[in-house]
Amino acid sequence: MADLGSKTVLILTLGIFLLFLGNVSAQLSTGFYSSSCPNLLSTVKSSVRSAVSSEARMGASILRLFFHDCFVNGCDGSILLDDTSSFTGEKSANPNRNSARGFDVIDNIKTTVENACPGVVSCADILAIAARDSVVFLGGPSWNVKLGRRDSTTASQSQANNDIPGPNSSLSQLSSRFSALGLSNTDLVALSGGHTIGQARCTTFRSRIYSNSSNIESLFARTRQSNCPNTSGSGDNNLAPLDLQTPNSFDNNYFKNLVQNKGLLQSDQVLFNGGSTDSVVRNYANAPARFLSDFAAAMVKMGDIAPLTGSNGQIRKNCRRVN
Repeated sequence: MADLGSKTVLILTLGIFLLFLGNVSAQLSTGFYSSSCPNLLSTVKSSVRSAVSSEARMGASILRLFFHDCFVNGCDGSILLDDTSSFTGEKSANPNRNSARGFDVIDNIKTTVENACPGVVSCADILAIAARDSVVFLGGPSWNVKLGRRDSTTASQSQANNDIPGPNSSLSQLSSRFSALGLSNTDLVALSGGHTIGQARCTTFRSRIYSNSSNIESLFARTRQSNCPNTSGSGDNNLAPLDLQTPNSFDNNYFKNLVQNKGLLQSDQVLFNGGSTDSVVRNYANAPARFLSDFAAAMVKMGDIAPLTGSNGQIRKNCRRVN
């Protein structure tokens, strides 16, 4: 009996060890491509620098692509897929239609990477690196991007419609969605700070500047009304900067704006509207270094959302379609 017990313990121990190894192998790591594609980071950086130098807004667009990718079934590159006969993808979902952009930049990076390291680097990882580099080139913080994601083989318009927070979301809706993805209220506020760069379409903030008098500064509202008519379908795609002061600089002015009730989107202003996140907003408005540090940490956490690893998914040769 003693020998049988020893064997049982040995088998259980070996099983736990193998399970541990399996979990380790499924983890993302910063050095995932150090041997298989050693020049990956410099290749992506060069391409992103060129794109952002040509058009500063592109940095915000690429960052937004990464957000919208991760919030739908995890960071799996699904947002990059074109529609097919078997699925209607995320590009045509309400949060992305007529607004998601930067796909050509990712395509160009993928082509360059494929020439150097064919069939090795996923589109999901390329997008994660490009988002980091976009922030850095606009003056924001850097962080070590964990890699090893694989690409999805499908996408879902309906899930994108349901899972990506809308511009009129309440604080409770935002908090609930972020919490479901393992992100705290501090992460919510820090990641929302990505709106310190980029622009939004008139249709996303029209209701706020014309119908909301309780938490919007009146002069700010009138300024935005000048390029956003109060008629649905008229000027819907007219753009306004999310941060009026420095729309192409990654800084903490976004939070200073919220304290003054000058958030462009209602989903921005609810972060500072007498609720549980007011103190975090005020902290970031007064301590830019803290915001930059927390943003970088939150981006790493967001990048960990449900990655496909191991034998799951695939390494797409073309980011727009499955192999």
